[in-house]
Amino acid sequence: MSYTALYRKFRPAEFEDVKGQDHIITTLKNQIKAGRIGHAYLFCGTRGTGKTTVAKIFARAVNCEAPQDGSPCKECAMCRSISTGASMNVIEIDAASNNGVDNIREIRDEVSYRPTAGRYKVYIIDEVHMLSIGAFNALLKTLEEPPEYVIFILATTEAHKIPITILSRCQRYDFKRISIDTIAARLTELMAKEQVETEEKAIRYIAKAADGSMRDALSLLDQCIAFYLGEKLTYEHVLEVLGAVDTDVFSRLLREIIAQDVERVLETADELVMQGRELSQLAADFTWYLRNLLLVKTSDRMEEVLDVSAENLVQLKEEARMIEPEVLLRYIRIFSELTNQLKYAAQKRVILEVALIKLCCPQMEARDDSVIDRIRALEKRVEEGVKPISGDGEIKAPGDRRSKKEEPKPQLTKALAEEVKQAASNFRAIAAEASGMLRTYLKQARLSVGGQDQLLIVLPDEMAAAVVGTEERKQEIKELIEKKLGKSVEVEVRAAESGRKFEDSFVDIEKLINMEITIEDE
Repeated sequence: MSYTALYRKFRPAEFEDVKGQDHIITTLKNQIKAGRIGHAYLFCGTRGTGKTTVAKIFARAVNCEAPQDGSPCKECAMCRSISTGASMNVIEIDAASNNGVDNIREIRDEVSYRPTAGRYKVYIIDEVHMLSIGAFNALLKTLEEPPEYVIFILATTEAHKIPITILSRCQRYDFKRISIDTIAARLTELMAKEQVETEEKAIRYIAKAADGSMRDALSLLDQCIAFYLGEKLTYEHVLEVLGAVDTDVFSRLLREIIAQDVERVLETADELVMQGRELSQLAADFTWYLRNLLLVKTSDRMEEVLDVSAENLVQLKEEARMIEPEVLLRYIRIFSELTNQLKYAAQKRVILEVALIKLCCPQMEARDDSVIDRIRALEKRVEEGVKPISGDGEIKAPGDRRSKKEEPKPQLTKALAEEVKQAASNFRAIAAEASGMLRTYLKQARLSVGGQDQLLIVLPDEMAAAVVGTEERKQEIKELIEKKLGKSVEVEVRAAESGRKFEDSFVDIEKLINMEITIEDE
């Protein structure tokens, strides 16, 4: 016999088995017991919350020969025939593939015939928002004056797309997202029936990843069990199968971002990418981690709201003391934007790295919420004794702009080394041979000279400098120069100063070399 997926095998057969929708179940059972059954129902809610399941149970209950407390008995001939799909009283229609006027006209013609057995004909129209305007108009007349033996149950995930004329003729029931506790309890119960040993932390992570959908939770659980068939399902197994990341890694990543250590942040990102972690899932989970941190930061009584262990709560409280709420909100904004961008991005790794660099370098953003982070970075530099000094030795306040007369342009204090000259004069040809992303950044570079005869590559912003300035990419540039010239040249990378022209901060050696060549030609 072929294997049956968990979400199908354990689909609720009676109202008592439906979890997380007590407000709807109680109302429907009371209607059946009192005989106050409506002619049209609209079930709205996100995927996997039980809309179609409840519709099928309701269809059996209204036709059941001996309902028990409003639920179907599951024993009578009608219950059995509906369960096996043999009954003509329950008709399921997928509006996504049957959305034309002709499909609805067929229904309108069929409702004129009474059921051969049982009391009601029940039409369950799934994804009803997919019907065309003409189909909705054809359905409207039947909904307006239906025969007493017909019940329509319309199910949809997007109620806002349904015309108001249809909505006004239905009893509307909104299915809520199912809580993590409810999903976890149901999964634990089913795993006991299946005799599969599981770790509580693993079950809770699957429940959280399901995002309020019981069906998604069962599908994810099925996937994890299949991968580690015959073994105990642990938290580490779940993370590996789903491509997710442990919270300890998020803690380390956050601390590196707070320290504005771009190199270590990118190393952590590279480590996660090489492990095969799903980047969209990573972004969503890290946003959730930041959300938990914000809740801890803004209130002392968040233990009941947060779904974390006692050890993780202590860790969150420690990290909450390391960061300001405004900075945390900026982090959440950037990662929320990243989550949307990753859905359609071809180069997901690049998009992720750019977002992480933006977190570490608030000066890259000209938004109000990055100002606090920039001030914090300046205060940290002052505390460490790294003070921005002007040419006359006076401490210069951030944002203090001086005239060109007050700040003399940099001068070349000694003759350039021949190797640096040759590297600068051939730099554009050398840059054209660099690898993809490095080549793109080097096109924007300006050249100057650093201490001890270094070729200084100046990039337009901090992000570009952080990308090009890694040891790996500097080594690539050195190897390209050596290949072209047969000589070794030391390379340094720096970002241009914000708000200042390149010539005001650096000696433009490309310009100097061109001037020398012009003079020799004359």
